[in-house]
This record gives sequence, C-alpha cells and structure tokens, in this order.
Amino acid sequence: MDDDHSTQASVRYVVDDVQAATDFYADHLGFSVGFARPPAFAEVTRGALRLLLSGPTSSGARATPPDLDVPGRNRIHLVVDDLDAEIARVEGEGLTFLGDVVEGPGGRQRLITDPAGNLVELFEASKADRS
Repeated sequence: MDDDHSTQASVRYVVDDVQAATDFYADHLGFSVGFARPPAFAEVTRGALRLLLSGPTSSGARATPPDLDVPGRNRIHLVVDDLDAEIARVEGEGLTFLGDVVEGPGGRQRLITDPAGNLVELFEASKADRS
C-alpha cells in the first residue's frame, strides 16, 4: 500500500450526526479533522489512529447489518500520560464520564461516549508497563 493511511489503524464508527461527532473528537480529544463531508462522512486522526465517522446515509452505514444498529461494547483506546489530568480537562469542558476509574494490572481507564453513544476509553498504563 502506498497511500498515506498504510501506517494507520482505521476504525469506523457509525454515528447519527457526523458534525457533532467530528466536533467531539476534534474539540475534546485532540483529533485532527481530515476529509469531511457532513452529513455523510468525516475522518479524524490522532497519531496512528484514523477514525472514520459514517453518518446514517453513508455507504459505511448502509453496509452495516440492521441488527448492529446499536453501539457495541467495542471501543477505541486512547493512551494518555496522566489520566487524572485528562479527566479533569474533559470534565472542565462540560463532558461526563461513564462510571468511575477502573484499575487493573496494566493500568487505569475511564470511559466516555461520543455524541452517538460509541465508547471511548482513556487509558494510563501502569508505571511498571511504561518502562
């Protein structure tokens, strides 16, 4: 593959409002807006992650089986250096998280949803996993 996306991981989210989803990822989670043609489609990127936001009438949404129209439990996973600081920043922008911080052997995480209800995980690796 020679295109600019060959080193990126691409994830498609079907959203009900492409502009609201684009604004959410760009304004609150540090994504850059690439190709955007609301209300059908937009792409946003953050590092090696390319997120494809497909509106209800887009080809990506039309290719989705009808029994999969509810957001699933899959999610994108955004690594942050300081989870507490990121939570404070995002809450300061008026957004709310789902539940509390969950801690495991690999690190700490907290979930938020985009305007369409898709899950986004903010994750801070444990100190041992960083070295």
